[in-house]
Amino acid sequence: MKQTHLIGLAAFGMLALAGCTTTSPNYGSSGYGSSAPYPSQARCADCGLVTRIDVIASNRSAPSATGAILGGIVGAVAGHEISDKTGGSKGNQNVSAVAGAAAGAMAGNAIQKNVTSDTYNIHVRMDDGRTVVINQRDLGGIRENTYVRVVNGKVVLR
Repeated sequence: MKQTHLIGLAAFGMLALAGCTTTSPNYGSSGYGSSAPYPSQARCADCGLVTRIDVIASNRSAPSATGAILGGIVGAVAGHEISDKTGGSKGNQNVSAVAGAAAGAMAGNAIQKNVTSDTYNIHVRMDDGRTVVINQRDLGGIRENTYVRVVNGKVVLR
């Protein structure tokens, strides 16, 4: 009978100790059971998740080579006139005109490209539940399903 009392007492003790443990994740002061939020769960007033990106095509009213052609003409005339005013020979004026045309064509092409580039509508579901749409010229590495921050009307990686 003593043996049954010992077994019963041992069983009661194990049940009592088992009642002290918990599986709730918010108990404990550190480690796995820590109640501190994970960094990705921390709320941010100006942060959210990119849900969609729409490409907004620019209005290309001018043919694609217009900037290069106009820049080349202006550069050629400017190169010729600068060489003429500085007392250059006829051969030097021609070289200056060709160099000015090349530089002007490159500059005109770059200017037209910047003026007529596509933009992006970036849809962001903010942490507080609102959805905002930000239009900007470059994505800067932003893709759908990336966590971002909206700063001064621009979407940036967090």
